[in-house]
Amino acid sequence: MRNVQKNQSLMELVQLLKKTALENDAAVWKRVALDLEKPTKQRRIVNLYKIEKTSKDGELVVVPGKVLGTGDLSRKVSVAAYAFSEDALRKIKAQKGDVLTIREAVTKNPKGQQVRIMG
Repeated sequence: MRNVQKNQSLMELVQLLKKTALENDAAVWKRVALDLEKPTKQRRIVNLYKIEKTSKDGELVVVPGKVLGTGDLSRKVSVAAYAFSEDALRKIKAQKGDVLTIREAVTKNPKGQQVRIMG
């Protein structure tokens, strides 16, 4: 039963992303939706060291997959992902960064400005 609810929630998120992309001419959200439609084994997995290496202070990083805690962050970034490991959550919060769901990110930034897709 849990997988059915999880799949339903994912499908609703994908529909929200596509609708927002269409209404706001925001290709970034369409790209995230397409990535989330892929099978679980093909979804992105990103470690913190990669976010550290490629992001800028104050930027919104979106991972259409899971963020893992390997590596450290030295800057304050907002990270939105489908899933986070406990270690990643702890390290992002330790740098005063924001941890968001993708749904929260698209609601706060429907135009998709200053968003970096990682993975």
